[in-house]
Amino acid sequence: MLAVTGHRRQKAGRNRMAAAACEYAGFGWPSFPGAHVGGDRACSCDRIGCPDPGAHPVSAAWAHQASVDPGVIEGWWSKRPQANVILPTGRVFDVFDVPAAAGAIALDRIEREDIPVGPVASFGDERHLFFVATRGAPADEDEWWSCHLDTLPEDVAETPGMRWHCRDSYVVAPPSVLPHGREVGWLRPPGGALPDPLRLLGVLADACEDA
Repeated sequence: MLAVTGHRRQKAGRNRMAAAACEYAGFGWPSFPGAHVGGDRACSCDRIGCPDPGAHPVSAAWAHQASVDPGVIEGWWSKRPQANVILPTGRVFDVFDVPAAAGAIALDRIEREDIPVGPVASFGDERHLFFVATRGAPADEDEWWSCHLDTLPEDVAETPGMRWHCRDSYVVAPPSVLPHGREVGWLRPPGGALPDPLRLLGVLADACEDA
């Protein structure tokens, strides 16, 4: 009986990634399989010394192949049951990615001032991810802040420590597992309308300066 119970728990753990990806599909959020941690290597990818173990897509084609089709999603995770969940940004939503200390300051102000806020995730207790309405591709590109994947938060002088994940970027979503037993988890789960990014940007910029 214990062996059966253990097997069921193991199976449930493997299936939770697929279940989460299908739940995101219900919100209209495309997803794609990510690398995973475990085994004798820090990351399941073939790259020696991977700089982002378990925190990147399994294929460079992620932007074109990300899907909301439950059949496609279930097929992916049946082949890679431990794969983390990757969510492309700049389509349905953008994501402000800030240090956890700044995120905590921002959440405190948001609660005190009753500022509209959407989903917020914790990335291994190191960073907070604030999901906002996407700006997409404005006609005036000068009004659009690009966030290339190789941009380091430290390079953004105006808002130290912040990244704005929008077009051509992605985030690792809950319940993905990171090295050393850390996880990506929801502080405020999705549901309801996404807030205006520029309104929240001011709050997060101030928090980054105060942290």
